Amino acid sequence: MSERTATVTRETAETTIECTLAVDGSGRADVETGIGFFDHMLTALAKHGLFDLEVDCDGDLEIDDHHTVEDVAIVLGTALSDALGDRTGIVRYADRRVPLDEAVGSAIVDVSSRPRFYFDGSFSQDQIGEFTSDMARHFGESLAMNAGLTLHLAVEGENGHHEVEALFKALARALDDATRFDERREGAPSTKGTLSE
Repeated sequence: MSERTATVTRETAETTIECTLAVDGSGRADVETGIGFFDHMLTALAKHGLFDLEVDCDGDLEIDDHHTVEDVAIVLGTALSDALGDRTGIVRYADRRVPLDEAVGSAIVDVSSRPRFYFDGSFSQDQIGEFTSDMARHFGESLAMNAGLTLHLAVEGENGHHEVEALFKALARALDDATRFDERREGAPSTKGTLSE
């Protein structure tokens, strides 16, 4: 099995980002975005998805958190797509629901190379520290568009911190499940014979 790793850098007038992702990792994270709660969520994504993740982002936080969260999702999605290559032999589909106290997050993913995104739910608080709660939804959308995922996310609860964290953990578990190799499978899990076109 070849190593499924990728490093992606991106520099704009709004952010400078370097991201390294190992799909078959141990859950190690070294993350610095300048947004404490977002760092916590990316660390949870790595921990519960068993990815090794390094993210260094210098963003225009004097404006707000939007560009940083969106651009990290773009770079992480690109790294995930690059690391997966032609996606031969993966499970492809996964569905996970994760509770955190009263909150439940769910993620349904198809690692299809056909980017689509759907979201159901709302967040009980507008802000969690310096993180705008709705940026969790936008993170999922930007990740899906750049990783080539069909992704359905949903959340319910009464506490914004719990809701967002449950959502990231569900996403992590679903991505771990869907990107695993199925030893019984030969080739791509598609009647077309490919997931890269």
